[in-house]
Amino acid sequence: MTNENDKINRTVLPMPSRPRTGLITYDAKDPDTKFPPIEQLRPPKGAPNVIVILIDDVGFGASSAFGGPCNTPNAERLAARGLKYNRFHTTALCSPTRQALLTGRNHHSVGMGGITEIASGSPGYCSVLPNTMAPLAKTLKLNGYGTAQFGKCHEVPVWETSPAGPYTAWPTGGGGFEYFYGFIGGEAHQWYPSLYEGTTPIEVKKTPEEGYHFMEDMTDKAIGWIGQQKALMPDKPFFIYFAPGATHAPHHVPKEWADKYKGKFDQGWDEVRKETFARQKKLGVIPKDCELTARHEQIPSWDSMDEKMKPVLRRQMEVYAGFLEYADHHVGRLFDTLDQLKIADDTLIYYIIGDNGASAEGTLIGCYNEMANFNGLAALETPEFLMERLDKLGGPESYNHFAVGWAHAMNTPYQWTKQVASHWGGTRNGTIVSWPTGIKAKGEIRSQFHHVIDVAPTVLEAAGLPHPVSVEGVQQAPIEGTSMVYSMNDAKAADRHETQYFEMFGNRGIYHKGWTAVTRHKTPWMLHGEKVPAFDDDVWELYDTTKDWSQAKNLAKAMPDKLHELQRLWLIEATRYNVLPLDDRVAERMNSDMAGRPVLIKGNTQILFGGMGRLSENSVLNMKNKSHSVSAEIDVPEGGAEGVIIAQGGNIGGWTLYVKDGKLKYCYNLIGVKHFFAESKDKIPSGSHQVRMEFDYDGGGVAKGGKANLFIDGKKVGEGRVDATAPTVFSADDGTDVGSDTGAPVSPDYGPRGNEFNGKIRGIQLAIGDDANHPDHQVSPEEALRVAMARQ
Repeated sequence: MTNENDKINRTVLPMPSRPRTGLITYDAKDPDTKFPPIEQLRPPKGAPNVIVILIDDVGFGASSAFGGPCNTPNAERLAARGLKYNRFHTTALCSPTRQALLTGRNHHSVGMGGITEIASGSPGYCSVLPNTMAPLAKTLKLNGYGTAQFGKCHEVPVWETSPAGPYTAWPTGGGGFEYFYGFIGGEAHQWYPSLYEGTTPIEVKKTPEEGYHFMEDMTDKAIGWIGQQKALMPDKPFFIYFAPGATHAPHHVPKEWADKYKGKFDQGWDEVRKETFARQKKLGVIPKDCELTARHEQIPSWDSMDEKMKPVLRRQMEVYAGFLEYADHHVGRLFDTLDQLKIADDTLIYYIIGDNGASAEGTLIGCYNEMANFNGLAALETPEFLMERLDKLGGPESYNHFAVGWAHAMNTPYQWTKQVASHWGGTRNGTIVSWPTGIKAKGEIRSQFHHVIDVAPTVLEAAGLPHPVSVEGVQQAPIEGTSMVYSMNDAKAADRHETQYFEMFGNRGIYHKGWTAVTRHKTPWMLHGEKVPAFDDDVWELYDTTKDWSQAKNLAKAMPDKLHELQRLWLIEATRYNVLPLDDRVAERMNSDMAGRPVLIKGNTQILFGGMGRLSENSVLNMKNKSHSVSAEIDVPEGGAEGVIIAQGGNIGGWTLYVKDGKLKYCYNLIGVKHFFAESKDKIPSGSHQVRMEFDYDGGGVAKGGKANLFIDGKKVGEGRVDATAPTVFSADDGTDVGSDTGAPVSPDYGPRGNEFNGKIRGIQLAIGDDANHPDHQVSPEEALRVAMARQ
């Protein structure tokens, strides 16, 4: 809603300072002396506060606000004073949805055709935001908004996630946020998160046993920030992007919240779908003539599951439901704060319940550690293994995910799940919008077609702000979304967002004036080894969603000409928005050498120093699937050494070199399922020493085992066999630390506190290939650093 009374030209940001005009006197005491007022930067009068809440991995049919089995009373509370949008769409994956949300442009336009970890050199998939597409937060900040982000940030190119920066893609760098509290990456251990305040890593001081959980923590920080803003600058509106890790795996939640759902999913996922479908019709979030789509044959029925496994499967869903309700509870605390400060009426709130459909990445039977599937090692988690750990699901030792059948049920009434951008199960997310000052209606439903790229233009229109022509001297590309303001006070308003393409991993779709043409190319839970057809061999489906709400009746054979028309339109839109060339590789793109993206560490060696920490896997030399070595120069105090020298990963997988009871020790943690050790026979004497671990990789492919050999001052002191290794990733969250193991510890020999090395670490050298195990290369980290500096 543009403000016609605002006389400031806001199309060029930052706005140029106004030149001094009028009479300039010699003496300030001269009666003719006049000074222009010092103007504070503020948005147009009447601009609302804005809160965008984006929950992670929640399907359309999960929240009780949209008929689901998971209680979300605060979503219902917000809907009662606002609107439910039941045709709101995302991109089917997290990083793409988030970058599209934050910029108002399609995900390929902003280089985010996939998650940041699989970025390639292709413009649509590079993960680098063009400077011609400034994010919404920056536009708002340069117009006088206070801005803050809490929770997940999964938009930073992986080679820029280290403490060395650059921070141009971080929330408080180039992202436009003045304050950030959260994690950088796709997911976080909710009990032991790796957190940043701004760009500074911080350590959580409370333990899970003392009641710590990240969802509560980030909410506390958001409430404190709101209070401070309104106490110090009550006339300055704020923009908050509140993006919890919930309910992305790992599904971590206090036990009492999961226990609230005991027995409520005993009937299984097929019956839960039917029950949800009935509630959705009763609520009116789907029409009376909507058809419940059939379960695809690749998704097993509940009755086909092993009876011995069903207690585990039920508990998986109880934990997930508790996690979603727990997240909604803390969102409610935000709403309480707005009410207490009496600013709720002047706050535009988006509550987007899911950045994509519910996730089917947890395998057909679920998992205790989701990293097993990401490494192609899901077979290690046998049914017996899962049953033994039933009571630990959701707790600090777990890193759990639910079975595919539950994900499908959480996307009722639609087909498919997260990653599948072709069908509504992957892209349709229930969304609630509240703005009492700007929206007259309360408790109503809006059914206009909308997409996550529509949020940014909506916020700008509500604030009375134009889309800038230039930001920081760079001409801006047009916003590609459509403002939703037109629909807020007119339930019958005709759709304005009439065409939208979808694509993710080759799963493709096009929406145009009610018609959809779609093709599913890949299976979301098959992260490794799936044989996919050529793109031209994909089978397309056709749906008329003006009559068939859920995409249940395929008209492709009956209307081939209409299908062809839409296929051609998809190709046009794909060309327009940088979708081509299509790229369905996943495992290959995880490998930076094959993907063609920059890497932070170049060459075969890397030097680290004591005190370095919070180094993401992309900030450290990749030693997976190859022989490697770790050498450390240490000073051992009188009385003996103790503690972690270096650790990578966490309790869900990784490795660590440390000293226990005075002895040098190495632990390889295979995705939390098995631990392999090597240990020296004798204690390390006091004084200065070089300790070294050489890993002799078996070779012959990825994920193979090897032998770990330990050395002290060049003398072999111990060895141990590692039967298998993780080929792809240890953790999306827990990084590498020197001198300690923050977060969830890799080795069971240490807890999360008190594992700091009690001596001095002068330096550590990591090496791979020919630089790893050859005697000529066994130089100290200090010597390696001197050589490197001399070369410069």
